[in-house]
Amino acid sequence: MAESMKGLHRTCRCAEVTKEMIGKEVVLMGWVQKARDKGGIIFVDLRDRSGIMQLIFENGSIDEEGFAKAGKLRSEFVIAVTGVVEERGGAVNKNLATGEIELRVKSLRVLSEAEVPPFPIEENSKTKDEIRLKYRYLDLRRPDLQKNIMLKSKVMMLTRQFFAKEGFLEIETPMLGKSTPEGARDYLVPSRVHPGHFYGLPQSPQLYKQLLMCSGYDRYIQIARCFRDEDLRADRQPEFTQIDMELSFVDMDDVIDVNERLLKYIFKEIGVDVQLPIQRMTWQEAMDRFGSDKPDIRFGMELQDVSEVVKGCGFGVFTGALENGGTVRGINAKGQGHMPRKKIDALVEVAKTYGAKGLAYLAVNEDGTYKSSFAKFFEEEQLKELVKAMDGEPGDLLLFAADKKKVVWDVLGALRLHLAKSLDLLKKDDFRFLWVTEFPLLEWSEEQNRFVAMHHPFTMPMEEDLDKIDSDPGAVRAQAYDIVLNGNEIGGGSIRIHQDDIQSKMFEVLGFTPEQAQKQFGFLLDAFTY
Repeated sequence: MAESMKGLHRTCRCAEVTKEMIGKEVVLMGWVQKARDKGGIIFVDLRDRSGIMQLIFENGSIDEEGFAKAGKLRSEFVIAVTGVVEERGGAVNKNLATGEIELRVKSLRVLSEAEVPPFPIEENSKTKDEIRLKYRYLDLRRPDLQKNIMLKSKVMMLTRQFFAKEGFLEIETPMLGKSTPEGARDYLVPSRVHPGHFYGLPQSPQLYKQLLMCSGYDRYIQIARCFRDEDLRADRQPEFTQIDMELSFVDMDDVIDVNERLLKYIFKEIGVDVQLPIQRMTWQEAMDRFGSDKPDIRFGMELQDVSEVVKGCGFGVFTGALENGGTVRGINAKGQGHMPRKKIDALVEVAKTYGAKGLAYLAVNEDGTYKSSFAKFFEEEQLKELVKAMDGEPGDLLLFAADKKKVVWDVLGALRLHLAKSLDLLKKDDFRFLWVTEFPLLEWSEEQNRFVAMHHPFTMPMEEDLDKIDSDPGAVRAQAYDIVLNGNEIGGGSIRIHQDDIQSKMFEVLGFTPEQAQKQFGFLLDAFTY
């Protein structure tokens, strides 16, 4: 039976009890993590969001009725206890903040009994996601998830503190607005007042914050909810939160500077010292070296372009790709020359999922000989030159892809990460930040048979590339930049177009007629005229 809390007031949370409180009486409330009846003495681990406190129930310190109730405690019962803090009698538990103390209980109230939970409430649960999500309210009791939620809360608080000191204004933008084509599909909300018409939920506050700059607010910040009707990915949900900002009268270096200092400020709270300035790399260099616009730079295994080395060989896979305007590139899996054929075949299957027709390999044996899928098509000197170009040494495994440049980048970029995970090269306590800059302004869409904006239609081209926008749109670089951490894009932005003639030209290149541009974005184009 549940009991009332009347007359009881919690004095602190479990992990807030310290050695300095030994001998003092405290009141704790929380969930039973586990109970152990040792006959005459009962140990209970009490859990709340702060951590765990060990409780002791023993005849003499608690009455018979209380001791009998303690004997019936099970996992996830909610209880309130009054007791005296003592030095722990048994071995110290170094894994707990309260590992040197315990609470000798004088009185117990059972606030709520609980059914046996469908999975253990513990860190690093191995329970299937479907079960955890069905019982999400139980899943969120797990200490590791509670730490994540509390960390996010702290990050939001620190973010607001940082931007307030930097002169930013926190401004809320509407959730219900006009649906505009910005890259992803909108979620639509039907209007009761205007039947047949719909509001669009914001993919981001993109257009609103540009209008706020037109309105003179200078520096804007919002911890914003965003909605995108996209296929799910590991790092993208249908709705998510982003730290959204906009600044006036700045260039790219100003924006990067404020964000670098924000990252340093926030990461300091988890004991990570972010070294400034953060390394920068152009999009072209990132793709050529890592096959990805969000490269993980915690390990090497960089892509090498060997097109010139293999152009005269007799291997049709390589020469055919080159004749079709493609490229031949490889990665060196250092020390993996002993990899069995079965595992190499598995790598071929991985490559195929990213668009490769196959994967060529060459293992450099310890005695300097080669084991390869294509060696018979090469002269001995050509093979030596290829191995040299790949920085190959005895014991290395060289893997090659030959196709259109984008396919080769995708394949080797993914293969590089796959090998790093399987070879345990990714150190979780190694935080490697990187700015990727100078993205292409546009990319060709085979599906739509036209150029589309790589980021969004409001990104400013590099001024030195403006003259190419009609003659060679694909070569125009954008004043865009992403911040990458360990292979994950954690933020991005760009200098916005603020001149109506350049914005109109951008819409023209993207295939909008002046009438279509006015219909979709007239409010923004009109704002630029003022």
